[in-house]
Amino acid sequence: MANKTHRHKQAVIFDVMYGFIPVTEWEEKIINSPFFQRLRWIKQLGFANYVFPGAEHNRFAHVIGVMHSMDQMIRSLGIGVSDDELFNPKSRSEAALLHKSLRIAALLHDLGTFPFSHSVEHAYMRHGNVRAERKASGGKTKVAKELSNNHEHLGAFIIKNTRYEGGITAILEDYGLDELMISKIIKGESPYLIANQLMHSDLDADRMDYLLRDSHYTGMKYGQFDRHYIMANLVAFDAPGGQKAFGVRENAEHAVEDFLIARFSWYSQVIKNPASAKFDAMSTQVTKVLLEHDLMYQFHDLLSMVEEKDERFFWWNDMYFMQRLQDTRFKHLLRGDAKTEELVEMLMYRQAPKTIRHPAFSHRIISDSPEEKEKLVKQMNTKLREIEAVIAKNGTGREWILVDHPEKDVTFTKSKKYLNRKAGGSMSAKAAIAESESVKVVDKEGHPSLLVDRQNTLMKHLSGFVNFVPSVYASKAAMELLRKKGVI
Repeated sequence: MANKTHRHKQAVIFDVMYGFIPVTEWEEKIINSPFFQRLRWIKQLGFANYVFPGAEHNRFAHVIGVMHSMDQMIRSLGIGVSDDELFNPKSRSEAALLHKSLRIAALLHDLGTFPFSHSVEHAYMRHGNVRAERKASGGKTKVAKELSNNHEHLGAFIIKNTRYEGGITAILEDYGLDELMISKIIKGESPYLIANQLMHSDLDADRMDYLLRDSHYTGMKYGQFDRHYIMANLVAFDAPGGQKAFGVRENAEHAVEDFLIARFSWYSQVIKNPASAKFDAMSTQVTKVLLEHDLMYQFHDLLSMVEEKDERFFWWNDMYFMQRLQDTRFKHLLRGDAKTEELVEMLMYRQAPKTIRHPAFSHRIISDSPEEKEKLVKQMNTKLREIEAVIAKNGTGREWILVDHPEKDVTFTKSKKYLNRKAGGSMSAKAAIAESESVKVVDKEGHPSLLVDRQNTLMKHLSGFVNFVPSVYASKAAMELLRKKGVI
């Protein structure tokens, strides 16, 4: 069991990746809350277990691991406090509150995770911002409740609007912790630059955990890196405006490159695995249709459940989604929508659609150039219109296609060109380096530089490329028709 070096109450959790992880009194209460326990029933990798049978791990274990990684990073950077101060519920120094808040932000950063994680979330986001009218508490005035339909905003809403027994807000306030500060750290909007970077950067606590955890449970070697060496070589440095930022020492720059390459390989071979990505795309499409027919909770419904302590929210998880699929199929809730009915059946019974092979849909490494990507997207869309026209003219209703075109580029790290575009020339060179989400390398004199700027690094060259990975799937009937017509 972990050695206790203080006199305050603590609990201990045994994690498969890190062994014993000590948690504070208030963290234990958060973990035992129904909002947090919901994460037990949401798989970390969505439908990836349809291809990787071992990928049954959940968001619950992941976020505890992120909290542990965050704590280790804080201590390595020398910005934390002693265990005696950290575990003391009455400690209120600025350093103690920051240390506590960073741990809690890491613990709660996925609190608003959707069923089957990102695939269902993408459908909610595409469904659009939903404007809901509700009565203000104690009055007749109607007010608008509008948030972006994503997990970060939902999680922040839970953190700030559950001021009741068992609620996250109530637990935080009981221990003098600022829910607004924690919410801002999660969204990357904290007044502390280093806090934002620890939560959102190319080398953050989230990635430190999920790469190794996903590698362990999928059995894939992609995603492995020298975590201990990187942790031991983290270093804080002074940034403009009296801020602190962080990077790695020069002797760890190649270990960090290995980390970045591992993440690229992990995303390409696990998240965008040709076999498992099909099911994520299918679940996104099915969710979109269910939302349009009001057969799933709308985003404003979820916000109301959170505010009103409606227990249905605690069971908005993977099982809820699968139950909606069963109801749709067995109760014929979408009678007449042949495409969605078939997708539902295929998702339930692990029946994969066919992949259309065509040069217009080829996966390729391209330069980080908006012009080159725009050209490829144009070629892809031209072919899609041709396919859709053939199906519309000759189809029987059983032919359909499903387009999976990632909205975000798959990169090793952000290129210097991208970083310059983002900065827009409005910052000094020193500020641009410090505030960048890209990895910083700090020399022996304490001077930082961007990893992508260093002459002896692979990232100086690899950062100029992205992985263009569009995929188009089709029903069996569609494939037969398209081949018959010579379209593919």
